[in-house]
Amino acid sequence: MISSILQGAKILATGSSVPDLCLNNQDLSQIVETSDDWIINRTGIKERRILNGGQKSIVDLASSASIEALNKASMNPTNIDLIILATSSPDDLFGSASELQAKIGAVKAVAFDLTAACSGFVLGIVTAAQFIQNGSYNNILVVGADALSKWIDWSDRSTCILFGDAAGAAIIQSCSKEDNGILGFQLNTDGSKSYQLSIPYEKNNEKVVQKESLNISQGRFKNIIMNGKEVYKFAVSQVPISILQCLHSLNILPEDINWLLLHQANERILHAVANRLSINSNKIISNLSKYGNTSAASIPLALNEALNEKKIKHNDIIVISGFGAGLTWGTVVIKWKC
Repeated sequence: MISSILQGAKILATGSSVPDLCLNNQDLSQIVETSDDWIINRTGIKERRILNGGQKSIVDLASSASIEALNKASMNPTNIDLIILATSSPDDLFGSASELQAKIGAVKAVAFDLTAACSGFVLGIVTAAQFIQNGSYNNILVVGADALSKWIDWSDRSTCILFGDAAGAAIIQSCSKEDNGILGFQLNTDGSKSYQLSIPYEKNNEKVVQKESLNISQGRFKNIIMNGKEVYKFAVSQVPISILQCLHSLNILPEDINWLLLHQANERILHAVANRLSINSNKIISNLSKYGNTSAASIPLALNEALNEKKIKHNDIIVISGFGAGLTWGTVVIKWKC
């Protein structure tokens, strides 16, 4: 949790970007045995956006979202000190943050990738806050971007109906302690359950190098594997606990929060978590029906749309919680200061 800080940190501006290709439930029913009613009743998803072939990449989406945030903040990219790209589907397995840095012209920024799947943006915000609140940096760009469509088995209706591609960005800026907007956080991991949601690496027994005692083989990453029932039980049981622990440490009651912004995984999860916290459903920020589960992009994408719609007001308290592969989950509490 945040204890003593040298300076405050707040979200200055946000941006988002989605691919042009829209795949609705009717389109999916032409690919797998499903229907619009079946998908909506179980997930709340009506459509999702998908990267189409070589048209765009993760870096393209991330840069568009970042440029929107920079324009809103009237900030030159050269003023960015650090870029954190939260993604589990980079264009390059070595990481894509450096390519993003070059594409937007943030030539003075350090850049690195953060891999935490659907919790990635929350961990990115918390990481950025540490760098700012300890005085290391003043302007940090945090981007959540994923294109899990390239890791989907499109013959598996249990997963192909869920995911979409997108990017969302937020600029975190230093401020006075009195204006601090990143109030506190709570993070967890349970690696013993990692197999419940994964993109596992599969070894290939075929040897590519075989010489005396030297045997080298190569493999490949498989498609997304998910135990939906177990992930649902994990989310609705652990996320409310995380939120309550974080709120308790800040002496904030659930009824005092203005908005609940959860990772956009499934409409049933959103409402189940709100119910367990006795939070009215009209405080839930959601755009799940339009985009599906966009992994690390889901929270900044929904936040940006809520801000564009002027839902969030000055000094509103927003509880943000991400959860997913790892299994990881975490909460960050924000007071909106812009």
